[in-house]
Amino acid sequence: MDGTNKAVLQNVLNDPAMTCPKMIKGLVNVCARETTRLIKQDLGEENFAILACLFTDASHNEQLVVCLRYVDKKGRVVERFLGVVRVENRKPSTIKAAIESLLRDHSLSWSRVRGQGYDGAGNMRAHVKGLKKIIMDESSSAHYVHCFA
Repeated sequence: MDGTNKAVLQNVLNDPAMTCPKMIKGLVNVCARETTRLIKQDLGEENFAILACLFTDASHNEQLVVCLRYVDKKGRVVERFLGVVRVENRKPSTIKAAIESLLRDHSLSWSRVRGQGYDGAGNMRAHVKGLKKIIMDESSSAHYVHCFA
């Protein structure tokens, strides 16, 4: 690292405005948007599967993690994190609405969903049948694949 870059980095690290939570949150959001843009660019117009997992965070809020699984232009199966969404309850209709909202936020359509998978843990197992059916009723090509992990 040359002297100029070192001085700039040192000044940034000593600037309270650059290390405040609001600034850090802004930087993380910019990185997340750019990462998502690159994932969507890699995905292109191809179809994809959704993978979802429910968990309770440290504040006892229900959170839903959604990933995309697709085949890239080189023929490799790729799984990419799409986002985390807070859900009010574990009802299948609520989970489906959260997935739908996340897809819509990223300009992804249900018509491109070709698969659905959920964690096999107890916190999701009871809800899969209902959620699987709700999604298959809307998109019959969204085949369910059981997660054995």
